[in-house]
Amino acid sequence: MKGVVIKSTGSLCKVLSSNKTYSCKIKGKKRLEGIEFTNPVSVGDNVEFNFDFKNNIGLIEKIYDRKNYIIRKSVNLSHKSQIIASNIDLALLIITLDNPVTSLNFIDRFLVQAEAYGIESVLLFNKVDLFNKKLEKKKVEYENIYNDIGYETLSTSIYDSKSIFKIKKLIKNKVSVFAGHSGVGKSSLINLVDNSLNLKTQSISNYHKQGVHTTTYAEMFPLGFGGYIIDTPGIRGLGLVDIDTNMLSGYFPEMLQASKNCKFHNCIHIKEPGCNVLMNVQKNRIAKSRYDNYLSMLEKNTNYRKNNYEL
Repeated sequence: MKGVVIKSTGSLCKVLSSNKTYSCKIKGKKRLEGIEFTNPVSVGDNVEFNFDFKNNIGLIEKIYDRKNYIIRKSVNLSHKSQIIASNIDLALLIITLDNPVTSLNFIDRFLVQAEAYGIESVLLFNKVDLFNKKLEKKKVEYENIYNDIGYETLSTSIYDSKSIFKIKKLIKNKVSVFAGHSGVGKSSLINLVDNSLNLKTQSISNYHKQGVHTTTYAEMFPLGFGGYIIDTPGIRGLGLVDIDTNMLSGYFPEMLQASKNCKFHNCIHIKEPGCNVLMNVQKNRIAKSRYDNYLSMLEKNTNYRKNNYEL
């Protein structure tokens, strides 16, 4: 039998096949070739399984190659990473500017992952009904940074029906993942997009606060109007485990465009003469926050720092 994993809780998972859900175990210690993760199977995986109807349990025999995935740093001490979801058509990053704060560094790391796998991304600035003038100004500054390099942004609120309608149009007939820090309102937005889902959320009285984790495991839900939506646990840190840092600048669209006019074809945009990226940063054509976050990602790769430049 073939199906798609819609929930994984470690050794057990739920597989959707022909509109029916089956509880399955994982056969052996499966890992992606060359890369180790804490979870061998993730939500969104296409699998083959055998089902024992007598004992009401299935056994996953094969995991098909993933076209893409998003990972986060593992919450345990294994130093491995965890796949949040796989085989994604659209990634929606839910951003809040206060309680909790979503940093520009976090946004850029998420977008780099998405760019590396060709995943279309949209940035949703949520809880805008709570913004004061200072936060509204900050939102506009953030929007300008990402709109200028081609990313779509959307202001959202659980009280704004127009923004919910726009989300529905974006995700119709796609496999979409909602991601972000704990407390940004992912589950609340999903419930409004399709009110038949009734996902667990924090109370409205705590709407403005960070709250607690309301999603423990990533889970995929079919949408009544077409497509699937994946609700994810809150993400604290994102990993760039299998991204070649020598190609890192290519996952920043504005740097990729500017690098075409660098003097050296292998320019890494740190201190090379004739670097068009550096010139664009100096002339404010490339946001300094984006360039600084690029350097931060390079700096965290110890092998890159040792073999190339001391940043």
